[in-house]
Amino acid sequence: MREHEDEIEALGMKVLVTTFEAGPLALAYVKEADMHWPLLIDESRAQYAAYGMHRGRWQDILGWSSWWAYAKLLFRGRRLRRSSGDLQQLGGDVLIDPTGIVCLHHVGTGPADRPSISSLLEVVRGQS
Repeated sequence: MREHEDEIEALGMKVLVTTFEAGPLALAYVKEADMHWPLLIDESRAQYAAYGMHRGRWQDILGWSSWWAYAKLLFRGRRLRRSSGDLQQLGGDVLIDPTGIVCLHHVGTGPADRPSISSLLEVVRGQS
Protein backbone atom coordinates (compact mmCIF):
# COMPACT_ATOMS: atom_id res chain seq x y z
CA MET A 1 0.00 0.00 0.00
CA ARG A 2 2.90 2.32 0.64
CA GLU A 3 3.55 2.63 -3.11
CA HIS A 4 0.01 4.00 -3.54
CA GLU A 5 -0.03 6.50 -0.67
CA ASP A 6 -0.34 9.53 -2.97
CA GLU A 7 -3.33 8.06 -4.79
CA ILE A 8 -4.93 6.94 -1.52
CA GLU A 9 -4.62 10.47 -0.19
CA ALA A 10 -5.87 12.02 -3.46
CA LEU A 11 -8.99 9.83 -3.28
CA GLY A 12 -9.61 10.99 0.29
CA MET A 13 -9.21 7.50 1.72
CA LYS A 14 -8.33 7.08 5.38
CA VAL A 15 -6.39 3.93 6.23
CA LEU A 16 -6.72 2.28 9.63
CA VAL A 17 -4.73 -0.84 10.42
CA THR A 18 -6.01 -3.25 13.07
CA THR A 19 -4.02 -5.82 15.01
CA PHE A 20 -4.81 -8.04 17.96
CA GLU A 21 -1.24 -7.75 19.25
CA ALA A 22 -0.42 -5.07 21.78
CA GLY A 23 2.69 -3.66 23.40
CA PRO A 24 6.11 -4.56 21.99
CA LEU A 25 4.69 -6.70 19.15
CA ALA A 26 2.50 -3.83 17.90
CA LEU A 27 5.41 -1.39 18.16
CA ALA A 28 7.69 -3.78 16.27
CA TYR A 29 5.06 -4.11 13.52
CA VAL A 30 4.79 -0.33 13.14
CA LYS A 31 8.56 0.02 13.00
CA GLU A 32 9.14 -2.89 10.61
CA ALA A 33 6.42 -1.73 8.22
CA ASP A 34 7.50 1.91 8.58
CA MET A 35 3.81 2.55 9.07
CA HIS A 36 2.39 5.94 9.83
CA TRP A 37 -1.30 5.13 9.53
CA PRO A 38 -3.27 4.81 12.76
CA LEU A 39 -2.99 1.39 14.38
CA LEU A 40 -6.04 0.09 16.24
CA ILE A 41 -5.41 -2.63 18.80
CA ASP A 42 -8.19 -5.18 19.19
CA GLU A 43 -6.84 -7.55 21.83
CA SER A 44 -10.28 -9.07 22.46
CA ARG A 45 -10.65 -9.62 18.68
CA ALA A 46 -14.22 -8.31 18.85
CA GLN A 47 -13.73 -6.35 15.62
CA TYR A 48 -12.24 -9.41 13.94
CA ALA A 49 -15.22 -11.52 15.03
CA ALA A 50 -17.72 -8.85 13.94
CA TYR A 51 -16.30 -9.04 10.42
CA GLY A 52 -16.14 -12.85 10.38
CA MET A 53 -12.36 -13.02 10.69
CA HIS A 54 -11.87 -16.12 12.80
CA ARG A 55 -9.03 -18.61 13.08
CA GLY A 56 -7.92 -20.28 9.86
CA ARG A 57 -7.03 -23.87 9.10
CA TRP A 58 -3.34 -24.81 9.14
CA GLN A 59 -3.47 -26.04 5.51
CA ASP A 60 -4.60 -22.53 4.47
CA ILE A 61 -2.13 -20.70 6.69
CA LEU A 62 0.84 -22.76 5.51
CA GLY A 63 -0.34 -23.55 1.97
CA TRP A 64 1.45 -22.94 -1.32
CA SER A 65 -0.05 -19.48 -1.80
CA SER A 66 1.45 -18.39 1.53
CA TRP A 67 4.87 -19.76 0.63
CA TRP A 68 4.67 -18.00 -2.75
CA ALA A 69 3.77 -14.68 -1.06
CA TYR A 70 6.72 -15.05 1.34
CA ALA A 71 9.06 -15.88 -1.56
CA LYS A 72 7.98 -12.67 -3.35
CA LEU A 73 8.69 -10.66 -0.19
CA LEU A 74 12.16 -12.20 0.07
CA PHE A 75 12.78 -11.43 -3.60
CA ARG A 76 11.91 -7.76 -2.90
CA GLY A 77 14.51 -7.67 -0.16
CA ARG A 78 12.22 -8.02 2.83
CA ARG A 79 13.51 -10.03 5.73
CA LEU A 80 11.06 -12.49 7.25
CA ARG A 81 10.85 -12.72 11.00
CA ARG A 82 9.44 -15.40 13.20
CA SER A 83 6.05 -14.43 14.55
CA SER A 84 5.26 -14.89 18.19
CA GLY A 85 1.61 -14.06 17.63
CA ASP A 86 -1.39 -16.18 16.70
CA LEU A 87 -0.56 -17.44 13.23
CA GLN A 88 -4.05 -18.83 12.70
CA GLN A 89 -5.88 -15.53 13.15
CA LEU A 90 -7.34 -14.57 9.80
CA GLY A 91 -7.28 -11.00 8.60
CA GLY A 92 -8.99 -9.20 5.83
CA ASP A 93 -9.87 -5.91 4.25
CA VAL A 94 -12.93 -3.78 4.88
CA LEU A 95 -13.76 -0.58 2.99
CA ILE A 96 -16.31 1.65 4.66
CA ASP A 97 -17.63 4.74 2.91
CA PRO A 98 -18.01 8.11 4.70
CA THR A 99 -21.66 7.32 5.52
CA GLY A 100 -20.75 4.05 7.26
CA ILE A 101 -21.76 1.69 4.44
CA VAL A 102 -19.45 -1.30 3.94
CA CYS A 103 -18.38 -1.20 0.27
CA LEU A 104 -16.02 -4.17 0.37
CA HIS A 105 -15.69 -6.97 2.91
CA HIS A 106 -12.98 -9.55 2.27
CA VAL A 107 -12.05 -12.21 4.81
CA GLY A 108 -8.76 -13.84 3.92
CA THR A 109 -8.38 -17.61 3.98
CA GLY A 110 -4.68 -17.25 4.82
CA PRO A 111 -1.87 -14.69 4.88
CA ALA A 112 -1.60 -14.55 1.08
CA ASP A 113 -5.32 -14.07 0.44
CA ARG A 114 -5.70 -10.31 0.10
CA PRO A 115 -7.36 -8.18 -2.55
CA SER A 116 -4.91 -6.24 -4.68
CA ILE A 117 -4.40 -2.57 -3.91
CA SER A 118 -5.58 -1.72 -7.42
CA SER A 119 -8.90 -3.54 -6.83
CA LEU A 120 -9.37 -1.67 -3.53
CA LEU A 121 -8.68 1.63 -5.27
CA GLU A 122 -11.18 0.75 -8.03
CA VAL A 123 -13.90 0.27 -5.41
CA VAL A 124 -13.09 3.66 -3.93
CA ARG A 125 -13.02 5.31 -7.36
CA GLY A 126 -16.43 3.78 -8.08
CA GLN A 127 -17.82 5.36 -4.92
CA SER A 128 -16.66 8.85 -5.92
